[in-house]
Order: sequence, then structure tokens, then C-alpha cells
Amino acid sequence: QVQLVESGGGLVQAGGSLRLSCAASGLTFSSYAMGWFRQAPGKEREFVAVISTSGGYTAYADAVKGRFTISRDNAKNTVYLQMNNLKPEDTAVYYCAANRVVVRNSNAYDYWGHGTQVTVSS
Repeated sequence: QVQLVESGGGLVQAGGSLRLSCAASGLTFSSYAMGWFRQAPGKEREFVAVISTSGGYTAYADAVKGRFTISRDNAKNTVYLQMNNLKPEDTAVYYCAANRVVVRNSNAYDYWGHGTQVTVSS
């Protein structure tokens, strides 16, 4: 049974930082590209970042480029999202997801976590 468990969300002031983690189990983690997505109230889920199986390739949404960094530790079966200079518009539930290939389309992802709430106050 595949499980993806996010952690690290919380309440932070604008300009602050948070580091999200996503611990994976039940799959060969190093064989999966990992993505982060987010969904704000009343909005559709949107792509945030993706990382290849080895970590050698990353891609970001324009809205977070230069502020967020995705990374992974295959020895720990964990993917991270370092979020710096947070803005109120970053407020959302953040989800990690696993897929065999590197894509931005959320519909292509095989497995999803339950999400962690990030709230940025102004």
C-alpha cells in the first residue's frame, strides 16, 4: 500500500519560510518523479514543482520560481519543498504526488498525499 505523508505546514508571516516534507512508503521511491501541488480555497489544484527520480532535473511554476526549492533524499524516501519569502497568495493546502515520469499535469500522477495546510499572514 502506497502512502505519501506530508508534514511541515503551518502559519507563518509574509516573508517567512517553511520546509515541507513528504515521506513515501510502499513504492520504490527512487523510481518515481515527485511533484508538489497546491490548492487554495475556491481554486483548482495547481502545479508547484517537480523533481526527477535522481534529483537532477527540477521545474517550478512561475509563481514560485526563485522562492521555492524542491529536493529529495532517496535514502530517506522523502521529498522536500523549501519555501522562502512566503506571500499571502501562497496560502493553500500543499500536496505531494508520485509519478513515473516528470510532468506538470496533476491528472497524470499515480499517488497522492492528504496534504498539509500552509497559511501566510500579511
